[in-house]
Amino acid sequence: MPASATQTLRVAVLADSDTRWKWGSLTANRIAPPHSDISLDGYLLRGRATPTARQLTEVGVTADSLREVTAVEFLRAMEKESYDVLILSLVGGGVQAMLHGLARVWDGRTKRPVVVTGYVGVVYEKLTDGLLLRHGADLVLANSRQDADRFKAVYDGVGADSSSVTEVALPFLGGDTYTGEHDPYTVVFAVQPSVPDNRRDRNYLLDRAIQHARFHPNREVLLKLRSKPGEHTTHIEELPYQKLVQGKDLPANFRLVYGHMGEVLDRTDLLVTISSTAALESLHRRIPTVVLTDLGVREGLGNHHFVGSGCLASWEQLDAGYRPVPDAEWVARQGVLADGSYETAFDAARERIAKLLAGGDLPALKPYYTPETAPGYLPGILARHHLGPDGTPLPGAPAADKEPGPVRQIVRRAARGAYRHGVQRVAPVIRRMGEL
Repeated sequence: MPASATQTLRVAVLADSDTRWKWGSLTANRIAPPHSDISLDGYLLRGRATPTARQLTEVGVTADSLREVTAVEFLRAMEKESYDVLILSLVGGGVQAMLHGLARVWDGRTKRPVVVTGYVGVVYEKLTDGLLLRHGADLVLANSRQDADRFKAVYDGVGADSSSVTEVALPFLGGDTYTGEHDPYTVVFAVQPSVPDNRRDRNYLLDRAIQHARFHPNREVLLKLRSKPGEHTTHIEELPYQKLVQGKDLPANFRLVYGHMGEVLDRTDLLVTISSTAALESLHRRIPTVVLTDLGVREGLGNHHFVGSGCLASWEQLDAGYRPVPDAEWVARQGVLADGSYETAFDAARERIAKLLAGGDLPALKPYYTPETAPGYLPGILARHHLGPDGTPLPGAPAADKEPGPVRQIVRRAARGAYRHGVQRVAPVIRRMGEL
């Protein structure tokens, strides 16, 4: 029975990391048409960043069902299941592979889900590449007015249909507005797994945070961590701060913390980061926010995105008592919407989805990249997910006709553990040897 008749919206989210599961599942709730009950099924794409149970718990989003799948297993599930909306919360190459695979499994069907994709946060690198890999979805969500303008310009510039671009906001913004200092005054340094990417710079930032705690003994300084050693997020973390802090003399007012970012922000008086999306969460709540310039303002760090924000500063300035004042116009263009208009930010997406669901049959998925337009690029993208150029499973692709047995599950866990050990232990050693 159609969702419009039952008022129950069947939504599936395919995600490849804890951060993308958070974005996809929260987006599902934000974009559902008014007065719809949501039935949410989660699919976790098996890979290096498949979230652990602890990471899923920390995200704080529940689903009616949640299971780990390969790309081929997911596509076979989509042949059998009937959803109203499908959210592809993946890296660009994963989205492109699924679009081609779905186009194949839905070929000839009169009904298919509305397909939605987008980005989990700030888009500061690989804009064109990532966007074209996402082209073909019914809705490509832009988290801000600035992103919507940029997305449309890219699609129009290559002659691709840009009507799918839909302006929304980051789905995980919220929480109480900052009203004044806590006791004790709390500084939170929200670290990132991939930037900076070397031991020297990460040690420098850690030492400066520790130094700030010593300079201000009446303040509490929290090092907000993304993951525990051995866990992966959207980005690989080769040098976890938990290991770098070992052996250092830590003052009593300096602590390492995990947990939901929103709960940490509830007690934050100053949020400090390199370029994390946490800065936008903080700005949304009007919490004083600093994007560090200690290591320069560089594209490689991602803090160049915050040029014009009024938030750029160094630990040196913070030690001296500096308090940032964000630029209101810049903040508004980033989809932060601290002016109270956040709840209406998803109206356009809701309306488009409701219209598509009520409009009957949807056209076949038509990504910009095809074997004709990108014959030297697309096959490699699809092959990484065991799909051929036409979206069919390649010979030897993981079977999907039965659940993995105990032995197969053990082998998978061992293989994933070996990969993570190689990333965190072996690869850094090899690089250091190469620098000798």
